[in-house]
Amino acid sequence: MGKFLARRLLNYVVLIFLATSFAYVLAATNLSPRDYFEQMQPPPEPALVDAQLDKLNLNDQTPLAQRYVTWMSGVFTGDFGQTIQGGSVSDQMMMKAGVTLRLIVVATLLGSVMGIAIGAYAAIRQYRAFDKAATGASFFVLSIPTVVIAIVIQVAAVAVNDMLGIQFFRYSGEYTAGFEGDWWEMLVNRVYHAILPTLVLALALFATFARYQRNMMLDVLGSDFVRTAMAKGLTRRKALFKHALRTAMIPTITYFTFTFGMLVSGATFTEKIYAWQGMGAWLIDSIARQDVHVVTAVSCFMAVTIMVASLLSDILYAWLDPRVRV
Repeated sequence: MGKFLARRLLNYVVLIFLATSFAYVLAATNLSPRDYFEQMQPPPEPALVDAQLDKLNLNDQTPLAQRYVTWMSGVFTGDFGQTIQGGSVSDQMMMKAGVTLRLIVVATLLGSVMGIAIGAYAAIRQYRAFDKAATGASFFVLSIPTVVIAIVIQVAAVAVNDMLGIQFFRYSGEYTAGFEGDWWEMLVNRVYHAILPTLVLALALFATFARYQRNMMLDVLGSDFVRTAMAKGLTRRKALFKHALRTAMIPTITYFTFTFGMLVSGATFTEKIYAWQGMGAWLIDSIARQDVHVVTAVSCFMAVTIMVASLLSDILYAWLDPRVRV
C-alpha cells in the first residue's frame, strides 16, 4: 500500500506542476496588467508603467518564457510573486486559504456523510415514501446552480430576519464587524456566520452523493455475498452495513474527487455572495484587476486541494478494498 500511495503522490505532484504552469501561461497571455496602470486617473507616464511592470515581473514586453522562469523559480522557494498592487501573494494566500478551507472542509464532511447515509437508506427503502422524498429533494437541488441556491438562501434569511424583527441569520462576512470578546465568543460568532454559506455547499454535495450512493447500493443489495452473509447468521442490518454498504461505497469514494472539484468552484461564487474574503472571491477580484500572479496562485491552490482530495480518496479506497493494498 505504501508503494501504491507513493506512486500516486508522485503523479499528483507532476499534475499540480503542470496545472500551475498552464494556469500561468493562460493568465499571462489573456490578462493585461498594463491596462490596470494605464486606466488610472491621471494616467502615469509610460516609462513609469514599464518600470512598475518590470518590478512586478509582469511586463508584456519581456518574453513569456523569461517571466515564467523567474516566477517559477520563486514558487520553488515559496514565493508566488507580488500582487499588481505590490503586496506579497504568498502572505495573502495563507490568510485567504484558511478562510476557504474552513468553509469547504466542513461542507464536505456534512454533505458527503449526509448524502451517503440518505442515499444508502433510500436504496434499502426503494420506492417507498422516504426514497421518493429523497429522490425528489436530490433532483430539485441538482437542477439548481449553486450560485442560485446561495442567493435564494440569502434572500430567505433576509425575509426571516424581517419577519422576526431581529438579526437571527447572519449572511454577510466571516464575523460581525467591530465584534470584540474572548476567543470562544469570537469562535461562536464565526460559526454563526458560517452556517448559511456552509449549508449552500453542503446541499449541493448532499444531492450528488445521495443519488450516486443510492444507485451503487441498489447494485449490491441483491448480490450473492450479501445473501451468504445473512445465511451464515448475520442479521440483515449487519449484513447491509458491514458488507453491502462497504462495497457500495468503493465507487462513491472514487467519485468524491470529481464532486470536490465542483465544490471548490461552487465556493468561489458562495464566498463572493456571502462576502467571505477567501480564495474564490480573491480570484474574481484579481481577474478584474488583471492580476496574473494572484490568478495563478489561486489556480495552484485549487489544484492542490483537488489532488489532496484525490489522495484521500485513494487512501479510503485502499481501506475499503483489500485488493488495492495487496
